[in-house]
Amino acid sequence: MKNILFAASECVPFIKTGGLADVVGSLPQYLDNTKFDVRVILPYYSCIPEKYRNDFKYVSHFYMDYGKRVVGSHVGIMEYDYKGIKFYFVDNEYYFKCDTPYSTDLRWDIERFIFFCKAVLAIMPVINFRPDVIHCHDWQASMIPVFLHSAFATNPFYSSTKTIMTIHNLKFQGVWNIDTFKYNTALPDYMFTPDKLEFHKNANMLKGGLVYADYITTVSETYAEEIKYPFFGENLDGLLRARSMSLRGIVNGIDYKSFDPKNDKLINKNYDSSSFRDGKASNKTSLQQELNLPVDNSKFMIAIISRLTDQKGLDLVNYAIERIVDPNTQLVVVGTGEQRYENLFRHYQWKYPDRVSANILYSDGLARRLYASADAILVPSLFEPCGLTQLMSLRYGTVPIVRETGGLKDTVQPYNEFSSSGTGFSFANYNADEMLNTINYAKSVFFDTRREWDKLVYRGMKMDFSWNSSAKQYEGLYSWLIGE
Repeated sequence: MKNILFAASECVPFIKTGGLADVVGSLPQYLDNTKFDVRVILPYYSCIPEKYRNDFKYVSHFYMDYGKRVVGSHVGIMEYDYKGIKFYFVDNEYYFKCDTPYSTDLRWDIERFIFFCKAVLAIMPVINFRPDVIHCHDWQASMIPVFLHSAFATNPFYSSTKTIMTIHNLKFQGVWNIDTFKYNTALPDYMFTPDKLEFHKNANMLKGGLVYADYITTVSETYAEEIKYPFFGENLDGLLRARSMSLRGIVNGIDYKSFDPKNDKLINKNYDSSSFRDGKASNKTSLQQELNLPVDNSKFMIAIISRLTDQKGLDLVNYAIERIVDPNTQLVVVGTGEQRYENLFRHYQWKYPDRVSANILYSDGLARRLYASADAILVPSLFEPCGLTQLMSLRYGTVPIVRETGGLKDTVQPYNEFSSSGTGFSFANYNADEMLNTINYAKSVFFDTRREWDKLVYRGMKMDFSWNSSAKQYEGLYSWLIGE
C-alpha cells in the first residue's frame, strides 16, 4: 500500500471557488484504494459549512517555528472521513478565520499559505502518515517541495518522499518581495536566486514548487505544450521548457455519478443517450417558462455558464452579440465576474427580453437545468488549462462551441459533415468573426440537417470524460515516481 497525500487550498464539498476544488474532491475517490491510501489536507477555514465542521474530530496540536518569528505558531489538526477518504485540516484561527478562502490582500494570502505548506510537513510525523508522494495543487501548496529540500531536508521521516506539482492555472503564482518571503520562510539567501525562487527581483511561490518538485503535471495535454511558450507561459515558460522531461498533461475528469442526466434530481426531466430528444425538449420548455423566455422548442438555445472575465473570451461575445442573438436564437447566461460583462448581458436582456436571459449569479441547480435544456454551449476562451463546462455539456447532450486552446482542444472533436464525425464545433484563432462563423455553422446544422445534429449529440453523450481514465494515468505516475 502506497501513501499519497493531496495538499490544496480548496476541495469539494468543504470549500469551493473553482475547478481546483472539484479535482481535489473527486480524483481521490477514483484511485485504486487497494493500492493507494490517499488522504487530503486543507486549511481549517472558519467558512467551511457548520454541517461538516461540527463533525470534525480534534486530533492534536503543537507549536511550530514559522519564519523568523520569535514565538511559535499554533498548529491544530482536525480530521474527518468523507466517502471513504480521510481529510485533515490545519487549524490556526489567526490565519484561517475568514469569510472566503482567499482575501483581497495577496501579501496576507502568501503569508497564510506559506504557513499552511510548512504546517503540512510538520503534521505528518505527528499523525504518523508517511507519504510516498505529496501531490501539491497550485501555488497555495507550492512551498511544500521547497520546504522538503530545505527545512525538512535532513528529516529521516521524509527520506523517500516524492512530490508532484499540478498547475491548474498558471496565471496565479503567489509573487511578492523577497524580504517578505525571507521573513515568512527563514530560507537561506542562496534560495532567492534566478534558478530558484527569485522572479523579476521578487520571489514566486509557484516557481519554487516547479523548481523543486520531482514531477509537474497540468490539466490537459495541449496546455502542457502551450505553457512552454511566452504567450501562455506567464513568464515561467523558460523554466517549463527546461523541465519539459518532467512535465505532462493529464485531462481532468468530472464525476459521472454526480453529473448524470439520467439521475440528476436538479433537472426537470431525466434522460439518457437513447431518450435525449424528448428529455432535452421537455427541459428546454420548463427552463423557458422559468426564465420568462418565449416557450418555443424550435429556438436554438445557446448557454454561457462561466466566470465572466476576459480569460473566458467574452470580449469576442461583446463584439458579436447583436449578430448571435437573431430572432431564432435564445442566449442564456449563468455566472458572475467583471462588472462590464455582467452589465453587457443585463443590457441585452433589457434590449431583447425574448432572446437573452442574464442570470448574474452562480446556482448549481440553474446551471444543471441549463446543461439539460440548451442546444449548444459557447466556450470561446483566450486560454483554458482544462475547462469543465464542455465536459459537463457533452455529458448532458449539449453541443460545445469552443476555441481550440488547452483542454478545449483536447476534449472537443470538431464536427466533420463529410465523415459525419465529431462532438462539437471549434475555431482556431482568437477572432470574433471566426467565432460567429462557427456559431452560424452550428445553427445551420441544427436547423437544416437535424438528423446530423442528433448524431452529434449522441456521440458527445457517449464520450467518457469520467475520472476513470485520468485516475489510471495518475496511478501510473505515482507508481513510476515511487519506483515500482
